[in-house]
Amino acid sequence: MIPDTWSLDPVPLGAAAVALVLYAGAFRRLRCRGRPDHATLRCAALYGLGVTAGTLALVSPLDPLAEDTLLSAHMAQHLLIGDVAPLLLVLGLRGPIAFFLLPSTVLRPLARVSSLRHLLSFLLRPRVSFGVWAISLGAWHIPAAYDAALAHTALHQVEHASLFLGGFLLWTQIVDPARRRRLTVGRRAALAALALLAGMVLSEVLLAAAPLYAHYAAVTDRPFGLTRATDQTRAGLLMTAEQIATLGPAAALLLWSHVGRLERKLHAHASRP
Repeated sequence: MIPDTWSLDPVPLGAAAVALVLYAGAFRRLRCRGRPDHATLRCAALYGLGVTAGTLALVSPLDPLAEDTLLSAHMAQHLLIGDVAPLLLVLGLRGPIAFFLLPSTVLRPLARVSSLRHLLSFLLRPRVSFGVWAISLGAWHIPAAYDAALAHTALHQVEHASLFLGGFLLWTQIVDPARRRRLTVGRRAALAALALLAGMVLSEVLLAAAPLYAHYAAVTDRPFGLTRATDQTRAGLLMTAEQIATLGPAAALLLWSHVGRLERKLHAHASRP
């Protein structure tokens, strides 16, 4: 049976409201400074879609379906929280608007907290960002951790938070919204390809292994005629398709840009007297 209940959980709804208010403030401040090119409607729409995707994953009927009935629904929820929503948010934060997200009255006191600055600097190291993403994705899909998260609400919230953080850090490195250039375009392409390969490994495990998660073993009334095995297969296929659709184009576009830059450099070098 497919649930049709919506949640009024204040945590995701409150987080969504704060995220939208902060972005609206940054958008208005840049527009008032006469820089509409730094606060475009396209970026605002992408950011809004990111907030919507992450919120719907937690308050729509997908949440009880994922928690109680279908592994494939749970995979869809995780992909929305840990990949789709972070990607859209990072795309919406491209350019100077990322620096205006927090008002100065909040940013200045935070900037004085050295431990917070050091933590942020550490997390934004490319290897650390990738490590957080890979560990959060892999560790939470270990059967014991997966079932424990489903059995304990607080742990489940930690799971969702770590998946979102990992996805946000990974896409920050790939997209480079603030143009900090910690990685060259070629290395960003390689990072996207490496993330796609890592995700494919987990997908292949889900496709090839016997049913892994005891939590779903007791479900007797699965919708769509799914068995425990076909449900896990759908979860693996869903993960494969989503990551090919996001990380695949990112790697291809960045590689195309990298090759174009190399060609221009070679052409400029060849044309010198």
